[in-house]
Amino acid sequence: MSREEIERLDRQGLAAWDSHDPDAFVSMFADDFVWFDWTVPEPMRDREAARQYFNGWVTAFPDMKTTSVSRVVGDDAVATEIEWSGTNTGPMVMGGNQIPPTNKSVTGRGTYFARFRDGKVVEFRSHPDVAGVMMQLGMMPPP
Repeated sequence: MSREEIERLDRQGLAAWDSHDPDAFVSMFADDFVWFDWTVPEPMRDREAARQYFNGWVTAFPDMKTTSVSRVVGDDAVATEIEWSGTNTGPMVMGGNQIPPTNKSVTGRGTYFARFRDGKVVEFRSHPDVAGVMMQLGMMPPP
């Protein structure tokens, strides 16, 4: 894949998050994808699990908007640092527990790595800064 194609796919994924469209995001994944995220106990390997993860974030932060801070493109992969902002006006699910909305605004940060094959994501590794978000929401003491 070309660098331009990988960058286009990365922008397409972020646009799906900004428009809160889980189907658009999940459609980017190959049939045999695997998604690792340290906030969930097992890798996600099916579209329904990926859709639920996505919906969990946009339910908790319905006004979420993302910004790509830095992007590194390889032969078949991209590594992206993101920043996002949103207001916690919906319930949040963490560790299997539902947490009521705080109505606080936050700026979240994170990174992800996406590996592509034939224009589809085959491996996704996301690393959201949940501790930073929890501190801003008043659910965890600052360092």
